[in-house]
This record gives sequence, structure tokens and C-alpha cells, in this order.
Amino acid sequence: MPHPVIFTDIDGTLLDLETYSHAASADAAARLVAAGVPVVLCSSKTRAEQEPLRAALGIPDPFIVENGSAIIAPPGYFEFDLDAVGCAPDRAGELALGVEAAVIRRALVEIRRTTGLALVGYADLSDEEVAAVTGLAVTAAHLARQRDYSETIVSPLAPAELAALRAALAARGLAVAHGGRFYTVSGAASDKGVAVRRCTQLLRRQLGEIFTIGVGDSANDLPLLAAVDRPCLVRRPVGDWCDAGELPVTRLSGVGPLGWCELAEEVLALHSRPDLRLQQEKERAVVAW
Repeated sequence: MPHPVIFTDIDGTLLDLETYSHAASADAAARLVAAGVPVVLCSSKTRAEQEPLRAALGIPDPFIVENGSAIIAPPGYFEFDLDAVGCAPDRAGELALGVEAAVIRRALVEIRRTTGLALVGYADLSDEEVAAVTGLAVTAAHLARQRDYSETIVSPLAPAELAALRAALAARGLAVAHGGRFYTVSGAASDKGVAVRRCTQLLRRQLGEIFTIGVGDSANDLPLLAAVDRPCLVRRPVGDWCDAGELPVTRLSGVGPLGWCELAEEVLALHSRPDLRLQQEKERAVVAW
């Protein structure tokens, strides 16, 4: 049977959206790791932010940073040379897919000048100011500001302002995505979906046949969800789910990490029971036929 792989957003999904705590999902994550189910973090968070979270949860698998701008392959994880599949590692197993942050910041300076948009990004703020805006601890805010391929915009944008920003960024080969709270500017040619598809290729070469599961909570996660075999949404704190359009998503009943645990329990049950997985595949085949 195909080997399950989970691609997951972090804030509002694996972590509580308000407290950024992983307490509710830690046990389920540990059980997935123990069962050999890869858990690939895929978030707007930086490498500096994700590495301590992976260590705290004991997750050994590759991870995707800054809205799909790079895939980080832990040393020795893959049993083949990454350049053999056209992915020459840059620094410490980092497969760059996006635009450098310095280029993005210069573009935002120019856009402010030409459009008059009052754009405030992490680069314009101190660690303490980012902590005040986000609710993060100052040490966590420092990690969040270590961006290599993106910039986070914290200023609110009216619909007309967002449209103007999108147009100005598109003219420069950049794009903006709205996460749970803020906006992330990155290269237009890279997003969570592009990175998930590339990472899926690598994992398929490593593991053989795989079945990919995606879980998120916001519009920023829709490219991720569109790139997996089974897309899932956790419930948001306000009680509803993100509008997924025509994407056939599974709507998990739990809010944030509680919904994440709901999915983890299902994956663990099926992964440990090949007979149940076989029956599920038969039912899917009958429906498809």
C-alpha cells in the first residue's frame, strides 16, 4: 500500500493560532514519527523558526520554508544525491526555489515610493516591535525576522490597497499571500504547491509509492492542498473553514491543532491496519468506477 506522507501548515494548524503552542499536537506528532509517517512542515515561517519546532516535536523529515521558497533536506535523509534530480543543494541541504529577501525588500521600497502604500514589514521593525504586533516572545520574533526568501507585511490592507500591491508585485515577478494574520511577499514562481510537488518527487524516489495528505487552515494553504492526494482543512477559531472554492477538501471538525490531531489519528489507524487501507482503496475504486 502507498506510504502516507503529511504536508502540514504550522500556525493555526499544527500550532494554536493565538498562543503558538504545540502542546495539543505534540503527542500525535510523536506517534506519527514513531510510526514512520513523514511529517513535512510547510509554512511561511523561516528556517530559523522551524528548526527548533522540529527539534521540540522530534520531527526528522524535510521541511518547506517561507511559503515554498526553499526545501530543507536534513543531512543524510535522502539516500541519493539531490543534484541527480535537478536539485543542486545550496547551503546545508537547502534547495532554493524562491527570490532572495534582499531583492524583495528593495522592490517593496520602490512600491512604497511609487504607490504611496503604507507597507510595514518585519525588516522595518525591531525584534521587540515584531513581538508586540504578533504576540511572539522577543526571542521568537528575532527568529521570525531572519528571512532569506520573503518579507512579512504586518500593516492592514484594504481590498483596493491589496489589489494595487498585487499588481505592483506582479510587475516585478513577485506575489503576496495572505496567511492567518499577515501578508507574505515572495517570488511569484514559488509557492507552497510548487515546493510540495518538488518535495513529493524526492520522497517518492526515497520511499516508493506514497499517498500525500495536506492540512492547512487559510487561503495561503490552498496551493499546498491542491498539490496533494487528500487535502484537509482544520476549523478556524471563529468556527468556520477557509473557503476552498472547488477544491474537494476534507473539513476536519476540530479547531486548529485539535483538527490536526483528528487527522493524525485517522492516518495512524489506517497506517497500522493494512486491511482497513485495502478496504478503503476498494471503496474508492468502486466510487471512481
